[in-house]
Amino acid sequence: MSFVNSDGVRLYVEDTGTGDPIVFVHELHSDHREWEAQVRWFSRLYRCVAFNARGYPPSDVPADSSLCGYPIVVHDIAAVVRALGISKAHIVGSSMGAYAALHFGWMYPELARSLVIAGVGSGSPAADRAVWVTECEATARAYLDQGAPAVAEVAARTPTRVQLLRKNPRAFEEFLSHLREHSAEGKSRTIIGYQARRPSLEDFQNQFSTLQIPVFLIAGDEDTPCLETTLWLKRTLPNAGLWICPNSGHAVNLEEPAAFNRAVEDFLLAVEHGRWGR
Repeated sequence: MSFVNSDGVRLYVEDTGTGDPIVFVHELHSDHREWEAQVRWFSRLYRCVAFNARGYPPSDVPADSSLCGYPIVVHDIAAVVRALGISKAHIVGSSMGAYAALHFGWMYPELARSLVIAGVGSGSPAADRAVWVTECEATARAYLDQGAPAVAEVAARTPTRVQLLRKNPRAFEEFLSHLREHSAEGKSRTIIGYQARRPSLEDFQNQFSTLQIPVFLIAGDEDTPCLETTLWLKRTLPNAGLWICPNSGHAVNLEEPAAFNRAVEDFLLAVEHGRWGR
């Protein structure tokens, strides 16, 4: 196993392939294993780095939820990039990981070559904030009261997740088996410290409106909690393109791995050849 130290917290890292580096940052209900289809594809030509966030064993589980939140999770990406001797990387994030990746772009612009931002925006619209925090707190309690396997059965079948079950039951069962294995304490602290307390993306309009790094926004057309904010990001980010994947929910990389990989590969090639942007 390979680990990177980020301010005293060990992060589990897998490093595959050679070439221009891509760092994959996972979502709340996934870990590095949910990037497997992307690592297998892109490692033919790229150096692929996937890591488990703090709170997701074999990464360390901090004892305090405040150590699992924003902006610490953004600094963790930088710690991984620097520890592996990478000068600049393409950053690919999903949901929770996409939130961190987007902030990484303006906090560490010298380390980011491009950003792929998939399934971001839950809880950001002002009208959704109160309900979002209440739901996060309830889910955090459920992890501690019921355990990860029980919560996994519910979390995997929400309206923005059932698309994977409908499309690919085998992939769904693999996703669910990984979700059952997550640390209840780690998930609870992540939800309280990160999900519930992170600011709305709209609070960072000034930072995003000046971000010149190439950005590729991805959303499933059935991922209702993310669509409004994704469209807002498209209008706000000066160098962003948007791909909406049809008949898809929250985790497009799992539901439509071939289409996701092709779209991201086209974006990376455009960036590398200086063909992305207005």
